[in-house]
Amino acid sequence: MLYRPLGKTGKDISVISFGGMRFSEPENRQKSSETILYAYEQGINYFDTAPLYCDDRSENIFGQALCQLPRESFYVSSKCSQDKGEDLRKSLERSLRRLKVEQIDFLYIWHLMNPEDWEGRKQGGAIEAALQAQEEGLIGHLFCSSHMEGKGLAKVLDENIFEGVLLGYNAINFPYRQTAVEQAGQQGIGVVTMNPLGGGLIPQNPEHFAFLKTANTDNVVSGALQFNLSHPAITTALVGFANTQEIDQAVEVVDTFIPYNKHQQQTLQTHIKASFAGFCTGCGYCLPCPVDIPIPKYLDSYNQIILTDGDKQAALNRYKMHWDITPQQAKECIACGACEERCTQHLPIIQRLAELP
Repeated sequence: MLYRPLGKTGKDISVISFGGMRFSEPENRQKSSETILYAYEQGINYFDTAPLYCDDRSENIFGQALCQLPRESFYVSSKCSQDKGEDLRKSLERSLRRLKVEQIDFLYIWHLMNPEDWEGRKQGGAIEAALQAQEEGLIGHLFCSSHMEGKGLAKVLDENIFEGVLLGYNAINFPYRQTAVEQAGQQGIGVVTMNPLGGGLIPQNPEHFAFLKTANTDNVVSGALQFNLSHPAITTALVGFANTQEIDQAVEVVDTFIPYNKHQQQTLQTHIKASFAGFCTGCGYCLPCPVDIPIPKYLDSYNQIILTDGDKQAALNRYKMHWDITPQQAKECIACGACEERCTQHLPIIQRLAELP
């Protein structure tokens, strides 16, 4: 396993980290805990969870597993999306109890969707409460988790409140996160990336992403992780593991990891921009919708139609298997156009919602 410094935190963490949102059987706490312990044996030392993951089971699963390990041998993070300081404190204390630790190494201010959301966290007292908890030793380091587009998130990072950031970054959406990643690197902020496999799109469509393969990577999963970890500002790729086989596959990437050189990176980025123009990257900037349509979920499903050359069944499968949504809500669009005005990619959202099965 390779380890990198996590910004200026003084912590060295594994370049592959464990995301606790996709256990295959979360209701089986013992089996899920054994998956975590297996990852630890393979050298993974950073474990990420959150309230509500796996029907609110994830934190308890991690607590059962991590209490069996020497406390100084791993790092754990959790998250809070509350605006009010008192609500953040309650959430933090509950997470500490569930995780069975006296300190959460990295607490994320969770789901920063836009600049107004960020201002709301400050005005509501959440940031002040988090900083107070850090002074008390309940939090080691304060991070943020965001789906904002790159320039907006870069402004948040410029306030020098956070020591680390969690953001989506992969071979599909990198153009819309690049500014924030580079800004974080310049400031010495640790960068943790989520969705390095594009929320499953990359491994589920290997023929479309075959260009990610190299002499050192014989499959698209390896290539996608190598693409992610080759960025000098990125500390670790957070992978949601369902089982030990997926852990083995990710760890194998590290064993043979050779960073892309600058020329390879530029060539790949040029190819991706040409091949996947028009893809929804899931940034969430189109929200909120006045009739509460979860637009990014539906546009992610539309991506499947693009990838399969028009197979609408692929979108239906994505509804059911990945997002647990139904076709009906997409048809409730009132065509107000607010989402299209906010879309950083200028996608024809109204048209795509209408075309969805």
